[in-house]
Amino acid sequence: MVSRAKIKELMNESACSHSKEKKKGEGCDMPKPGMVAGGCAFDGAQISLFPYADAVHLVHGPQTCLGASWETRETLSSYEGRNHTVMGFTTGITTNDVIFGGDKRLDASLDYILKHYAPEAIFVYSTCVTAMVGDDIDMTCKLSSQKHGVPIVPVHAAGFVGGKNLGSRLAGEAVLEHLIGTKEPEFTTPYDINLIGDYNVTGDMWQYLPLFEQIGIRVLSSLSGDGRVGSIRSAHRAKLNVIVCAKSLVTLCRKMQESYGIPWVSVSFYGKRDTGFAIMEIVNALGDKALIERAKEVIQEHEAKLEEKLLPYKKMFRGKKAVLNTGGNKAWSIASGLQDLGIEVVATSIRKSTADDIEKAKEYLGEGGVLMRAPASEQAKIIDERGADILLAGGRSLYTAIKKKISFIDVNQEKKVSYGGYEGLLNLAEDLRCAFLNPVFKNVSTPAPWETK
Repeated sequence: MVSRAKIKELMNESACSHSKEKKKGEGCDMPKPGMVAGGCAFDGAQISLFPYADAVHLVHGPQTCLGASWETRETLSSYEGRNHTVMGFTTGITTNDVIFGGDKRLDASLDYILKHYAPEAIFVYSTCVTAMVGDDIDMTCKLSSQKHGVPIVPVHAAGFVGGKNLGSRLAGEAVLEHLIGTKEPEFTTPYDINLIGDYNVTGDMWQYLPLFEQIGIRVLSSLSGDGRVGSIRSAHRAKLNVIVCAKSLVTLCRKMQESYGIPWVSVSFYGKRDTGFAIMEIVNALGDKALIERAKEVIQEHEAKLEEKLLPYKKMFRGKKAVLNTGGNKAWSIASGLQDLGIEVVATSIRKSTADDIEKAKEYLGEGGVLMRAPASEQAKIIDERGADILLAGGRSLYTAIKKKISFIDVNQEKKVSYGGYEGLLNLAEDLRCAFLNPVFKNVSTPAPWETK
């Protein structure tokens, strides 16, 4: 089970701008009993590691834990081998295991998986029940790894220790301790980077990876979108860590800088401005003059083509106002994309945002922008007050848009189209166009023709 000291360390991350070490009393939110609704630490750990399709993800706990977490967030993979994430694996502990301990059942499960599936690695997730029982998954995983010669990684992120953000940090700790630095890459280049925190939801990574290839940047490994176990094991040889919209893994980057001397930058690839800025941040950090000049040429080329394609959209969107109700970094990153399309973002939700995200949201929305801390109760009123034309949010907010008779787009992880990079901005523009032209939002709740007589 994860120790209190480890939780305290992760909650007081020195690389966070709001760390208690920098400003007394303003560290990350500590875990509160009963406050993990909407995602526990176990959920966050699975989201962070599940994109490794060449690994088996074994939930050491009751079957209900697997049922509640498996495939909760779509992530696309180009892995050509056997994709183990299409199956859910659990030890399925019973009452007897709670009484006598589930270590033997875990060991037998590992033997079965390695015999029948031959994964590159196995992630073993502790859950609330097995953590409270006190199963020694560290020793079981260690002995099984020695017996089979395959990395078996214990992930101590039982649900009761905190929320999804903490679970992501604990997943990063597990990868750093058990995988990173355990294998050398076949070759290296001066332009090798690690992508940290992009889970490739709806293929966002694939929107900007071609730009890297055109410039000459190589992605050595990814944690964890479209990731491979073999690649992350050699991540210690990268020249730069690039955090993509995920401050929960900043501890991993800070520790890799301390252990391996790898600097890191934090970027976003939503919208035209941020995509260009992100590319320049990366090449400037790599510090090669020829690479920097090449990046400027690529950015100029793609932005010119993009602007030409966006002209009819911008004409249509002139004067439109939007309310944004989503989570975390999307409070500002999607706002950036909307502003690039000429849409005024009058309000955004910061309920699940970090202090850094809140500061960026303030910057992007300006003095007149509203930062919603309780969006479920605030968004309807703000739509009326600001005269918003569209609501971009998760599916549960659809009913607010229907009641207010304004357009709506689902921008949470349930969305099916990527909004990352230059092409993603075109996808967003097209979805907005379709939403504005959709007559259902104006017609819904309107009296039927026979009721108006």
